[in-house]
Amino acid sequence: MEETMVKSYLQKSLDEWKDDISLVLTEIANEYDEVAQELKVYSYKYGITKQVIQSTVNEEIIEKIRDMYHKPFEESYNQLKEYIKDLEEKRRVFQMFIQKIEEVTRKESAKITTY
Repeated sequence: MEETMVKSYLQKSLDEWKDDISLVLTEIANEYDEVAQELKVYSYKYGITKQVIQSTVNEEIIEKIRDMYHKPFEESYNQLKEYIKDLEEKRRVFQMFIQKIEEVTRKESAKITTY
C-alpha cells in the first residue's frame, strides 16, 4: 500500500513536470514556425534584391538598392538564421527533459512491478 502511494506521488510529480515541459516545447514549436516563415520571406527578399542588383548596370541605382533593401534584408535574414538555431537548441534541450523523465518513469515502473 505504501509503495503504491509513493509510486502514485512520484508518477504524479513526474507527469506534472512532463506536462509543464511539454507546454514549453509547444511554445518553442510555435515560435519556431513563425520564425521559419519570416526567414523564408527574408530569404526571398534577399534573393530577389541580389538578382536585381546583378541585372542592373547603373552603379547609383545598385548602391541605392543595396542601402534600401539588400543590406537590411541580409541582416534580418542572418539574425533570423541565428534565432532559428537557438530555437532548435532549446527544442533539443527540452526534448531531452521529456526523454529523461520518461526513462525514469519506466525504471520506477519496472521497480514497482518486480516487488
